[in-house]
Amino acid sequence: MKKTNTFYWIFTGVITVSLGIGSVLDVMVLPEVARVVTRLGYPEYLVPFLGVARLLGLAVILLPVKKYRLLKEWAYAGLTFDLVGALYSTIAFGDPFTNWIGSMLTILFLAGSYILYHKKLELIQQTA
Repeated sequence: MKKTNTFYWIFTGVITVSLGIGSVLDVMVLPEVARVVTRLGYPEYLVPFLGVARLLGLAVILLPVKKYRLLKEWAYAGLTFDLVGALYSTIAFGDPFTNWIGSMLTILFLAGSYILYHKKLELIQQTA
C-alpha cells in the first residue's frame, strides 16, 4: 500500500504541477499562449475556459481517494480529452515530433495517476 501511495502522489504531483502552471498561464491569457492556440486555428477566447476547466479537474483529482469517485472519473476523463486533443492538434498542424514529447509524457503520467488511483481504491476496499 505504501509503495502504491508513494507512486500515486509522484504521478499526481507531476500532473498537478505541469498542468497547473500551464492552466494558470492560460487563465492569464498571456500573448505567447494565445499565439500558440490561434496558430493551431482555435479562437483566443477558448484559452481561459480551458485553463479554468483544467484547474477544476486538478482540484477534483487532489480530493481524498474515497470521496467523490464519480466526479474524479469525470475529471480524469476531461483531462484526458484535453491532452489527447492538444496532442492531435499539434500532430495535425504538422509540428515536429519534438513538440509532441511533452504532451505524450503528460498523457503517460495522467494514465499512471489514474491506474494508481484505482489500485489505491482496490487496496482500501480490501482492507475495509
